[in-house]
Parts: sequence; structure tokens; C-alpha cells
Amino acid sequence: MKRSVLADSLLVLCLASVLIWPLFRLEYLDNWPSIESTFIADARMLGSNLPHPGWQPLWYCGTRFDYIYPPALRYGTALIAKFGHISPARAYHLYTAFFYIFGIAAVYWMVRIGSVSRRAALLASGATALLSPSFLFLTLIRHDSGYWVPQRLHVLMAYGEGPHISALSILPAALAASFLALRRWRPAALGAAGALSALAVATNFYGATALAIFFPIMVWAVWVGERDWRVWLRAAAIAALAYGLSAFWLTPSYVKITLVNLQWVSQPGHTWSIVLALIVLALFCAIGFRLGNGKPDREWSIFVAGAAVFLSLDVLGFYYLGFRIAGEPPRLVTELDLALILVFVEGVRMAWKHPRWHMAVAVMVVVAFVPAIRYLRHVWSPFPKAAPLSRTYEYQITEWVHEHLPGQRVLPAGTVRFWFDAWSDNEQPDGGSMQGMLNQNLPGAFWNIEHGSQAESGVLWLRALGADAVIVPGANSPEHYHDYQQPEKFRGALPVLYDDQHDTVIYGIPRVHTGIGRVVDRKALGSVGRVRSGDDSETLNKYLAVVENPAQAATAVTWRGFDDVAIRAHTSADDAVLLQETYDPSWRAFEGSKELTIRPEPLMGFMLIDLPAGDHSIRMHFETPLENRVGQVLLALSTVTLLGLFIAGRPRCPVTA
Repeated sequence: MKRSVLADSLLVLCLASVLIWPLFRLEYLDNWPSIESTFIADARMLGSNLPHPGWQPLWYCGTRFDYIYPPALRYGTALIAKFGHISPARAYHLYTAFFYIFGIAAVYWMVRIGSVSRRAALLASGATALLSPSFLFLTLIRHDSGYWVPQRLHVLMAYGEGPHISALSILPAALAASFLALRRWRPAALGAAGALSALAVATNFYGATALAIFFPIMVWAVWVGERDWRVWLRAAAIAALAYGLSAFWLTPSYVKITLVNLQWVSQPGHTWSIVLALIVLALFCAIGFRLGNGKPDREWSIFVAGAAVFLSLDVLGFYYLGFRIAGEPPRLVTELDLALILVFVEGVRMAWKHPRWHMAVAVMVVVAFVPAIRYLRHVWSPFPKAAPLSRTYEYQITEWVHEHLPGQRVLPAGTVRFWFDAWSDNEQPDGGSMQGMLNQNLPGAFWNIEHGSQAESGVLWLRALGADAVIVPGANSPEHYHDYQQPEKFRGALPVLYDDQHDTVIYGIPRVHTGIGRVVDRKALGSVGRVRSGDDSETLNKYLAVVENPAQAATAVTWRGFDDVAIRAHTSADDAVLLQETYDPSWRAFEGSKELTIRPEPLMGFMLIDLPAGDHSIRMHFETPLENRVGQVLLALSTVTLLGLFIAGRPRCPVTA
């Protein structure tokens, strides 16, 4: 059995590698609007600040570095780039290519363990590599994928869904280990299930969502078949181990800020959707119990059926009925593909038990794979190689900013925003991953700047954000997204710093001093109040009258890495130092040996430090939050537990050749 599994796995890995071979050699893809740019930029910044920065000063006027994205892909890419002496872009593509082919093999392992069938496992892995059953039901999705490239590969290359597809690739391996661990006490399998589950969550939240759907279904299916209460204990142990391995980054505040930011990237769910889901859940549990009670041989079939039912409800229900509980169901089309493939393969396996159906089953399988011919004729079409960087619009604009506006906060838009930090450190009020945004004042500001019709209001917001320049692509620019509704509104209202002669203009923002440090009258600032709406020019003018007071001397702000900043300022009586960086309670400020109090200023949520009159030299440092330190302890304990589980026993596969 072990030899056949090893041989089959190597065969699957080799064939999958052939399908995506250009991805292993790719540096930049000729698809600049892809969101993969933000993961490349994120990994580059991490690689320059290893082992682990606590703060991210280049995005969102500052936010916790952990908030930006789960750690697996960003660390994997950064470490491959550093030790492989290659660019982060090349490292990102190597990382995603490895997990892509791993995912095809993982489907083989999952089906081999669950169905105890070598043929079914090979069929499932082949279907995963070549087909997207969702194309049968979702015309829009089918038409979006040229040459019917399987959806998991299409979204990886067309939309830059590297973290999502990597997490999807880990998911079958986590479920395979879980199936072994739930049915019998197998310490090593339980450890592998917890570790792989933690890795899936640490790679992408949609992968975590899929795990949250698949895993409970598997637990229920195994319990129904085994009728052993210890199944629930093993499931709890897997979940506890997975969380313990994730606790150093998946903190309560991380979950909270992610849920807060979900409002900016997703529509809210419906009560009726929750009710419908509960009804379907009750029916599934009742039918599954009736059909599988005390019948271990039906556990895999019940799991497969449940996975297909709930993924279909979520995704197809959204497209046909508007069903939505939370998040964006269309993002789970790739998971729906996996569930439908499992149902198809399980149906084939069950039908094959009847010899008189062999011919019909064989014909059905051949017909099912016919769409793959179109894909195989254009198998390397998803990997167009980009032209040299020096000729690309995104690189030209970002490099001009880096060379001519070093250390200044600049607001980019569209694809330039995505790539703004891919090659160098450029500070922007926006960023690449809105789910990590700590400062909730920013979305309203961005909307007013980019979508508002009045230049005056947009300029007020830019000044309030501490921006020294703004990049405005026009309607005829090479920009793909064209975020600005009326880009011409700034002409004549702001000085032109750079015009690329292709309808993209960089404007300077009139400010008393460049940079994000200010000396302000704390009483006057406290009396400004809060902005009543996005175009509340009256309040913004009051705020800027205090912040941009020409009577105040310049304040020098120097970053020393991502977690340390030095400030030099002169204050008079009743003055305070304003650092236009988002407030976080984990920042500490010192002058000499004396710790200073930092508090949030009321309008923009930046950091305010009260000081006596005189010249000041302030050191600020971002300390690791307590919740992360507690998580590190849990990580250490979980790692010891994991090692103990692996030592206690080796996974034993119950299948035979």
C-alpha cells in the first residue's frame, strides 16, 4: 500500500507540475491589475524587517503588521526570496506553484484515505487538476475563464488569489489527517491534522472558512458511523491544537479588526439565509443519522454529500437566490469545485460496484473530462510573461515617487497603489489589504478624495491625512481601475509635481511642512470636534487651522525600522506633539528615562503626546502586545504537544493496495 501511495503521489505531482511548469520560472506576470502585487509588496517589506515587525508604517497611516494578512504566505515568500537570493515576485510564484501541485496530491491522499479506493483517488486528483464542475452551473464563471482553465488556476493567475488557492491546497491534506485521527486514536495523525489546519488558517481566511465548513461535517459523519463519544474529544483536540499553533498571530483584536473591516469588502448577510442554513443543517443531520447510524463504511459518503450540499447552498444559493450569511460566497467557487468533484467521484465509485454499470460509468467519466481538452490545448496560456519592468506604468510611477519624494506620504490609486511598495518603501495613506486597516477614518476620506466632485474637499482630506502628494490617473492613462470619477478636478487647484505625458499627474499638497510630525495647540485641537460627514469642510478647516499652523516650527520625524521612530520638536506652553500615525496602545514614548503619555487625537485618530515647553528629543517604540505574548506561550506549549504526538505514534493508513 505504502509503495502504491508513494508512486501515485509522485505521478500526480509530476503531472500537476507539467500543467503549471511556467509558474515555477515566472518572475513578473503580464497582469498588472492582479492583487498578487500586494502580497509581493508585503513579502518584500517583511523581508527587509525580519524576523517580525510589530508595526506597518507604510500602509493605512500605520497599522499593526499582523493585521495586514495571515503569516504563512508572507513569511514563506520572504524567506524564499532572502535565502534563494531571488526577487519577492519570483519567490511568490514559486511558493504558490509548490502549494498548487501539493493540493492536487492532497486530494489524492484525502480520497484514498476516505474511500479506500486507489482508482477513486486518482480520478479525483485528475479531475481537480483539469476540471471545474462549477462551469456547468455558473455561466458567468465559465465565460470568465478563457479556454476553460480550471477555476483554481484561473483565479490564481488572473486575480492573484495566491493565499486563497494555497490554503485550498492545504485543506484536503488537513481533512485527510483529520479523517484518520477522528476514527481511531492515532496521535501522529491528530498532530498532523492540527498542524495542517493551523497552516490553512495561517494562509488565508477563505481557506479557513472552507475548513470551518468541511471539518464539522466530517466530525458529524465520523461520529454517526462510529457512534463513539471520543470522536468529539478528538475533534476538540484538533481544534485546540490548531488554535494553539495560531495564537501568536490570531489574537482577539485581530479577529475584531478583521470583522470591522469586513464591512468595507463585503455585503452584510441576511437573516433568512441563516434560517435556511439551519433548516438544511437539521435535515442533513437527520438524514445522515438515519442512513449512517453505526455504519462506518458510510462515513465518507455522508461527508462528501454534506460538503456538496453546504457549498452548493452557499455559492449556488448566492447566484440564484441571493443567499448570504457572511463574506463573499463567489470567493468559494473553487471550494464548490472540490465538493462537486468529490460527489462525482464517490458516485462513480459506488456505481462501479455493479458490473452491469461499468460501461455506462466509463462513458460518463470520459464525457466528464471532455472539457479538459480545450484547456489542455492552451495549457500554458495562464502564464504570460511581463515586459521588462522599466517599461511598465506601475514601476515608472512608483520609482519616480521613490526618487523624488523620499519619506513623504503619497496617496496612489488603482494598480499603482497595488505595486506602490513592491520595489521600494513608499509611504501611503492607503494600502494593499483593507482587512488590516486599523484607522476607520480612512475609507470616508478616500471616498471623498476619489469620488467627490469638489477638489476643495478632497484637498482638505489629503492635508488631514498628512499626505504630501497625490497620484491622479486620468481617463486616458494606462491605469486599469480608474478610481477617480473626476480626475480633472485637481487641475489648477494643486501644483503639478510630475506629468508622465500619458494622463497621469502627481500633484503636490500645500502644507506648512512635509512629513507627519506637527506641534499643535492641544486645547485648540481638543475643541475641533469630530467630522460630521465626508464633506464636512467646516470641521476639517478648523482641524487644519491647528495642525497646519504656520507659526509652529517644523518637527523632525525619523523612522528607524518599522517599530522605532525618533521625533525632535520645540514646544511652547500648552503645546503637544502630533504624530500623524494611527494610535495604538502598544506604542511607548520616552524622553530620556521618562515615559511620556500617548493619547489618540479626536478627529483623525493619530497619536498626540503632551509635553512641557522646550526642546524635545523623543524615542518611540512599538512593543509586542500582551495578547501576542500570551499567544507565543500557547504556541510554545502547542509545539511541545505536537512533537509529543508525533513521537507517540506514526500515522497508519487503514487502506490496502
